[in-house]
Parts: sequence; C-alpha cells; structure tokens
Amino acid sequence: MLTLDIFGFKALWSPYFLLILLAIVAAYFLITITFRSKFSNSEPLTKKQAGLFLLSMALVYAIKGSPLDIMAHLMFYVHMIQMAMLVLVIPPIFIFGIPVWIWRKLFSIKVIDGLFAFLTKPLIALIVFNGLFSFYHIPMIFDRVMQNNGLHAGYSLLLFVVAIFMWWPLMNPVPEHQKLSGLKKVGYVFADGILITPACALIIFAPASIYLTYSDPTVWAQVMSLCVGPATFAGLDISGPQLFSSMSLLHDQQLGGVLMKVIQEIVYGFVLAHVFFEWYRKDQADSEKELDQTLTPSLIK
Repeated sequence: MLTLDIFGFKALWSPYFLLILLAIVAAYFLITITFRSKFSNSEPLTKKQAGLFLLSMALVYAIKGSPLDIMAHLMFYVHMIQMAMLVLVIPPIFIFGIPVWIWRKLFSIKVIDGLFAFLTKPLIALIVFNGLFSFYHIPMIFDRVMQNNGLHAGYSLLLFVVAIFMWWPLMNPVPEHQKLSGLKKVGYVFADGILITPACALIIFAPASIYLTYSDPTVWAQVMSLCVGPATFAGLDISGPQLFSSMSLLHDQQLGGVLMKVIQEIVYGFVLAHVFFEWYRKDQADSEKELDQTLTPSLIK
C-alpha cells in the first residue's frame, strides 16, 4: 500500500495556503489590538476571543492545507469528515472568535446588514444551507466541482459562509441580533438535522459508488492532477485511490455518509445542551428578578 509521502511536501502541507491564513491572523490582531483605538466603541480583545479565532484558523488549515486534504481526494469518508468540520464545527468557533464590536461595525454597513438580516432569517438560513449542501453532493455536481480548482475553492468558501448564516440564529453573540428563544432554538436544531438527512441517506443507501471522482480512474487522475499539481502527478505511477486503502469504494462511501450524520448528531447534541443551559440560566435570572420586585415593596414598608 502506498503512502502520502510520494506527493511531496508542497502538495501535503500547502505552504501558500498557510501564508494566506497567517496574513488573515495578522490582520485580525492588527485590527483588534494595534489599531483598535482608531475604531469608536471598540473593546479590548479577550483571551477567549483570540483563542477561538486562532483555533478556527488552525482547523481550517488542518482540513484544507494539511495531508488531510490529499486524503480527502483519496477516500470519500475523509472528505465527509472535512465537510463536517467545515460547516458544523468551525463556523460557530469562528463566530465567537470575532469581537462583538467588529460584528456591529459590519452591521453598520447597510448592504451587509441587509444581506445578513435576510440570509440569517431562520427559515431562509435552513433552506439555503441545506439546499447548497445537498446540491453539492449530487454526483454530477460533485464530480464537476472536484475537477475544477476554482469551483472547488469557491464552493467550499460558499458553504462556509452559508454555514455561518445557518449557525447565526443559534450562536450569535450580538444581543440585538438574537431572533430565537430557547424553545424555537430547539425546533431549529431538529429541523436542521432533518433537512440534512436526505443527502446523507443518498450516500449511505446507494447500492454502488456514485461518485466518478473516486471510482473512475480517468476522472480521479484529473482531480488528483489538479490537487497535487500536473507535474508532480505526471511523475507518479498510480492508477486509482484503491492503492492507498484496502476499503472498497462502496464501504468507503457508506462510512462517509454515516460519519457525516454521526458528527452532526454529536455537534447538535452539544448545541442542544448549550441551548437548554442558556434557557435555564435565563429562566432562573428572570425568576430571581421577579422575586426581588415582589419582596422589595414589602421590605420598604
């Protein structure tokens, strides 16, 4: 069985992508620390915010710049882990990593505020995110996107952005933009879980491998050539992903669908726990406030 080392350092570790992420991190700290005083109503950056933002960037590099990205072109189940991280794990971390005052600055721009207000409406957010996610995993669309670097990068970025819109009604840190109460948040999570199920079911219960990207040697060679570079791939004597894994294409595909659903259930379980805790805490605070309002007049008398 072959190892990933044959693809070389540049293909495995994507140094240019790392430089882009480092530039984004540098811009983040310049805005939030060095030049923060130039922005009105700005607030000091907290260690939690900085840590979450750095974690989100590290995870982006792990799934898109590390050897995991090459593995995602060889094994479908790794691709689905990559997708789960991109749309289910990283967006809420990224949202909380951005200081609230920066979100407010963005919302002060009418165009951004209008688009955000529309695309984060719960029903719109659910339909857009799950629609684009399901559309991407239609075999014909998936194979076409994977054979074009621009389309692949663009669609990945689009999914990340609409995932932020999907997560916003649940996790946003800006009080005036919180649209859902505790019970509605629970319903929102369950609705999202239901809407993502058809795409996973298509993948899990298909009787055969449905993606040419992994099953057709010609298509796979085109995808890998774009991934590692034409010159690098031309020098390799490999005919298909089966040289890197003993798992059959069908089992690989089924495992990918199952992992996507399992990761989604785990993440949503944590979200539901967070929602219930937040709901309970708010209910307790309201009860204590009502009790204080009731007792205060009696104590004054």
